[in-house]
Parts: sequence; C-alpha cells; structure tokens
Amino acid sequence: MEGSSKPLTGLAWTSGQSLCPKAHNLIVATVEGASANFLKGFNQKSALYLTCSTESTSENIEQVITDVIMLHEKSPLPVGYAFIGEYIDPKITVPKKKRLCMKMTPIHTAESAVADLKLTVKNKSLGAPYTRLGDMSGLALWCKKVPVTSPKPTPKPRNVTTGVRGLSLDSGSPAQPVTNEASAPKLNRGSSLTEHPIYESNVYGISAVDGIPFTIHPMFESRIAEPSILSPNLHDLRIKTLADIENEYNYGFVVERTACTR
Repeated sequence: MEGSSKPLTGLAWTSGQSLCPKAHNLIVATVEGASANFLKGFNQKSALYLTCSTESTSENIEQVITDVIMLHEKSPLPVGYAFIGEYIDPKITVPKKKRLCMKMTPIHTAESAVADLKLTVKNKSLGAPYTRLGDMSGLALWCKKVPVTSPKPTPKPRNVTTGVRGLSLDSGSPAQPVTNEASAPKLNRGSSLTEHPIYESNVYGISAVDGIPFTIHPMFESRIAEPSILSPNLHDLRIKTLADIENEYNYGFVVERTACTR
C-alpha cells in the first residue's frame, strides 16, 4: 500500500491470512518493521491484524471509504458510520475499549477518500499527508486521504423510433414526407365512398364524410346515387320571396303584449 492513490473499499479485522477477505491485504508490520499484531502479551499465541482492500477503482466499485475514526467504548456511533468487519477465529476477541469505524460513500458523490493506512509505534510521528487517528494496543494508526476523480455515470442511450430518426438534423438522408394515405383516416363503413362522387371535396380525394363514426343507412345511399338528385333541372324546388317568408313565419306577439298590459 506504499504510495497508494486509489481509494480503499474495505477495512476489517482478521486473525490470519486464511481468514482474510478476498482482495484484502494484511498490515503485518509497522513502519519501523515491528509486528502489527494488536494482541500483545506474555506467551500470546493469537493474532489480530488490520486488513485493507486493494481493489483498483473501476466502474464495478460503487462505494469507497471516505473516513475512518477511532471511538471509545462509551461513545455513540455517528450517523453514517459503521464498525469495521471481523474475520477472526471464534476464540479471539477484538478490543472493545477503542473501536474502529468507517464511513462508506458512493464513489460518484465522494469528494475525497481514504487511500492508505499505516501503523507505527505509539511515540512515532508521521508527516503530511498522513493524519493520526489514535492509539490502540500500543500502536498508532495513521490515514491518508486523496481526492476522488471518478468518472460520472453516463446515461443509458434511449431507443429512437424510425420516424423520429428520420426527422433528425444530423441524418445524412432527407426525411420522408408524410403521404396522404398515412394521414387520412380510413373507416370501414360497409360501402365504398368512391361510388358517390357528390362527396368528393378536394383534390386529394378525401371524402367529406371521412372520419364520421357511423354508417350511412342504405336507404339514403340509394337516393344519393339517383341521377335525378344530381340533375341541374330541379323542378320540385320553389324559391320563396321575402313576402312569402314573412307571411309564413309572421308572429304578432299578441299574447305577450296582452300579458304585459295586465
């Protein structure tokens, strides 16, 4: 982990290499070369080491460690933090007087992350960019943070229909014009309207009754097809004069006037 600039993705306790999590490395020695075993004592045969992930930051990594703190046993766990994992033998107990906690943050939102952890003897001091986290079992823990420069997630491409793709300005081929066949509604009304030229209303051949959601009764269709209706000699048609119209629809409002005088 010397000179590492990749954000860490995991931190845990382990009692040996056989129980070490996948993609993690044990910190087996301090900077001075002393043993990094946190279980020290006379005739002590058990071991307890810190282990850190060494995975390279990639698109498969979703979260990174953005902070590590050392808490006393009576201190409450801060919001967003969790105790580090334990991969140890059943007979081994992790020290409880001081606990290590870490904070995980999505890599695409993290501004900085922990990139390296080092152990020294208690009285040893490391310079920048390392920060002292605290002492535990006669060992001092230091961490280094680096800026996170992960690429932002790219949006998934959306499906574009053929019609929309034809309207694109970037397309090399011109857009296909909309034909009258596609735009004109087609309704099955039981009989073809082309048999009755009286309905033709424009040069595009669109019938005046296109779009009407009902079927014309056959009785009226037969009358429409008669040539007498289409003939210009309309003998039964009588044009009324203005006097005829006034006499036929004259109304004197006698009832209304009588009611007003009462």
